[in-house]
Amino acid sequence: MDSKFIAAQLYTLRTFLKTTEDIKESLKKVRNIGYEAVQVSGVGPIEPAHLKRIADKLGINICVTHIPFDRIKNDTENVIREHQMWGCKYVGLGSMPLEYRTCIEGYLAFAKEFSQIGKKYLDSGMQLVYHNHRFEFQKFNGMTGLDILLEESDPEAFGFEIDTYWVQAGGANPIDWIRKVGGRMKVVHLKDMAIVDDRQVFAEIGEGNLDWMAIIKACKETGVIWYAIEQDECLRDLFESLEISFKYMKKLFEMI
Repeated sequence: MDSKFIAAQLYTLRTFLKTTEDIKESLKKVRNIGYEAVQVSGVGPIEPAHLKRIADKLGINICVTHIPFDRIKNDTENVIREHQMWGCKYVGLGSMPLEYRTCIEGYLAFAKEFSQIGKKYLDSGMQLVYHNHRFEFQKFNGMTGLDILLEESDPEAFGFEIDTYWVQAGGANPIDWIRKVGGRMKVVHLKDMAIVDDRQVFAEIGEGNLDWMAIIKACKETGVIWYAIEQDECLRDLFESLEISFKYMKKLFEMI
């Protein structure tokens, strides 16, 4: 497996991405760690073309994004143009809007709507992908919200971006879910979970308790292309955290 497919989720560095100069310097540091790809999320105001120039100069590939639902739905043409310019196929939604989360009808409505929107992106050679949190593991009539999304959505237009930490936090098995969405997930979110003072915390890959060999094997076997490393909160320097995770993942890739 090639480490060029390991991406840094820029949301991890959001406090260092407020200005254009911040973005430029932070991307330099990310590239120096060894990352050749990033997920654009949590980035401050910057012209899309300027971001592309910075990324190209550093040899960084923009492989996936997280875009607000309102833009995905109502600013579709501009979102598509931006992603085409970036050479980015995967348009991600970080979380469904609050109004869909409270009942089975909301999940059914979202599965249908996101699928319909996704068809527009498919026509432009792109794929909408949905990133889960913990709340999707609430059950409605015996089914989790994430199961409803999987079963009631269009398998071509509605892709997934499973987040290993949040699946574990929701009481499910990340490996099972990677296999469940097999064929519908080309980008995975990798986060480890550790226990500190009897509470769950985000951890660098390999510093927590998830079974990473089995996770990466399941991803490989189900057709995942991009492996995005994210850490919502870090207990050390943010760039150090990204480096620890990258080095661990690179070693795993060399073993598989």
